[in-house]
Amino acid sequence: MSSVTDTPLALRTPPATPIPAAPAAPSVPAYPWNRRILRGTGAVVTRVAAIAVLAAVWEIFPRLGLVDATFLPPLSEVLAAWWQLVLSGELIDHTRASLSRSLAGFGLAIVVAIPLGLLIGWYKPVANLLNPVLELFRNTAALALLPVFVLILGLGETSKVAIIFYACSWPILLNTVSGVRTVDPLLIKSARSLGLGPLRLFQKVILPAAVPTIFTGIRLAGAYSILILIAAEMVGAKAGLGYLINYAQYNFAVPDMYAGIITISAIGLVVNQVLVLTERRFSTWRTTN
Repeated sequence: MSSVTDTPLALRTPPATPIPAAPAAPSVPAYPWNRRILRGTGAVVTRVAAIAVLAAVWEIFPRLGLVDATFLPPLSEVLAAWWQLVLSGELIDHTRASLSRSLAGFGLAIVVAIPLGLLIGWYKPVANLLNPVLELFRNTAALALLPVFVLILGLGETSKVAIIFYACSWPILLNTVSGVRTVDPLLIKSARSLGLGPLRLFQKVILPAAVPTIFTGIRLAGAYSILILIAAEMVGAKAGLGYLINYAQYNFAVPDMYAGIITISAIGLVVNQVLVLTERRFSTWRTTN
């Protein structure tokens, strides 16, 4: 009778070893958009909370006598005056007049300054020709030239649109030139090595890379178009938010004055947000974290 030891070594079956389990896959959140929604909600809540605190301070301080209510009435009185101006149609008429002037000057500045800035930034002969003139006028404040515009163009709409156009052109022009000149040289060399000609290089590399800087200038110009407009409307205007503020101040209608100021602030926020959304639309190629 043969024993276990007599079994050939090649026929012996080795003991079974357990197969290690595969490592668990990292958990992926089922709804990644939840985090984006929570972040967006948190940002909105923070902004609303800051505005709410400011509104509460504006309402409470005059009522407690911490500030003179004659010169800073409670927010509720200002909002009541604002609503009365809306119901009477006066605020709408003034807002329409201001927006038409502001958008006209702002639009002309975009149409003129962006092509000129691209030309100056891309072609050195044009830059060498125009740089002395640009350096001369860029350091001259727009409001300092307001009397000149009024003397030459009169007190009508032309002088107001012209001064807005002048003020808005500089941030757009200078940022466009900067955006073209600060494009990464490696991108330009790589594009040229691929055989792109000057026109295609400008269209495919230079212009897309300069878009964020150009929109920075456009957003600055949007703010300037409101600020310069208000100053221009305080001189010889018969309609507009600047005229409303000036008229209310002279007649000591302080709530109406603050109602005009609030309207200007709201318009500025809306314009800035529209420009931000437009920038995102034209910069979809950029990666976001």
